[in-house]
Amino acid sequence: MSRLFRRQLFSIWDSLQEAHQVLGELQAKGQKGEMAELLADCQDGAIAIGNQIEAVYGEGTKSVQALEAYCETLYHIAEGLDNEDACRENRSLADRQLAEAKAHMEKEIPDRMEVVFLPYKASMWDSLESIYLAAREDPACDAYCVPIPYYDKNADGSFGELHDEQGEYPKNIEVTDWRTYRLEDRKPDIIFIHNPYDDWNLVTSVEPRFYSKKLRNYTDKLVYVPYFVLDEIEEDNKAAIENMKHFCFLPGTVYAHKVIVQSEGMKKIYIDEYIKAAEEQGAKVDREQLEEKFEGLGSPKFDKVQNTTKEDLEIPEDWMKVIRKPDGSWKKIILYNTSINSFLAHEDKMLRKMKNVFAIFKEHREDVALLWRPHPLLENTLRSMRGGLLDEYEEIVRQYKEEGWGIFDDTADMNRSVTLSDAYYGDGSSMVWLYQKAGKLAMIQDVDIIDEE
Repeated sequence: MSRLFRRQLFSIWDSLQEAHQVLGELQAKGQKGEMAELLADCQDGAIAIGNQIEAVYGEGTKSVQALEAYCETLYHIAEGLDNEDACRENRSLADRQLAEAKAHMEKEIPDRMEVVFLPYKASMWDSLESIYLAAREDPACDAYCVPIPYYDKNADGSFGELHDEQGEYPKNIEVTDWRTYRLEDRKPDIIFIHNPYDDWNLVTSVEPRFYSKKLRNYTDKLVYVPYFVLDEIEEDNKAAIENMKHFCFLPGTVYAHKVIVQSEGMKKIYIDEYIKAAEEQGAKVDREQLEEKFEGLGSPKFDKVQNTTKEDLEIPEDWMKVIRKPDGSWKKIILYNTSINSFLAHEDKMLRKMKNVFAIFKEHREDVALLWRPHPLLENTLRSMRGGLLDEYEEIVRQYKEEGWGIFDDTADMNRSVTLSDAYYGDGSSMVWLYQKAGKLAMIQDVDIIDEE
């Protein structure tokens, strides 16, 4: 239970205790009607406390048992208002029962912060993982990873297939089912998200109950951490800023109480572009408030890639069949990444480029292992926005998998591919920046260059 709800419950208890003093005064004055009304209010308060405890901790707590006994005593008081001695005796019993309920509440509802993480795609969990692990190790904190479902979007904007990836998280992450963790009951102290789009995304949508504009109502601190990292941008690089400014003013950045970005330099760009976008919509914003809202603290994605070693990896045997040479040594492993933006910008050229890349690496497969990792949402994006490319793309994927000379990685663990590979080749993306953080070589492909031989 969050500290917020804990404070609320004990505040109700304080009100009940104050009501007991008033009951004594009303009895002394013979105001039985007012006593009956106040007793009903006390029952409502005790029931409210008990219902909230059961919503979070389930049935059978000693706190609720004590509150039930207290409510029964209140009923006897109300039924016997004409008998002053019995009324006074039952009031004394109610005092003791209320104190007993508080003692149980102190034990059963610890004064700890509750922090919940709401990732939607398992492949993007690395953008929150190091924060979660730190919270989990904090003895004054209860941390929950609650993966939330998301929908594919059809070309007309309607919801398509529902995805629930809670079974795809690392073994060391304890996952809580989103159907049992009720935000409206628990009111966590902090909620972390990495999806900022709400209903703005054309390709996917998290289940609408988890839109940031709704999550804000369940916590005093909604924190958005981007699921991506970008190359650092100089203030005067207007072209680069133009390409990324759409990230700066989204539902997640608007409704979050805090936004964590990868650097102080990126923080300034976010604030500048946020102000411009808000003013274009006729909204007034306070720069000083945005300076408090945005924090350039870094990205957990950097933590993940820098702290993962090859010794930490579980490498599938079908991958090892591609990686091992006949003498047992390893080939050089090249991570090939194809991005959404390149397909949207170059369309058929990207398909032609991919075929050429695969032909070259297939020819050199005795010395080099190709590890192809397309963007996790690439196929969904083509289905929603470039339907004419989908069949040919799916045929390329099918053929690549069937031939078996390379590795196809569509798992949730991007960092395994980054750590395992020796060099990067492919489209410009956030993975390039991670590669640089890992101190490895990254090469960007040019879709217009085709090796005809």
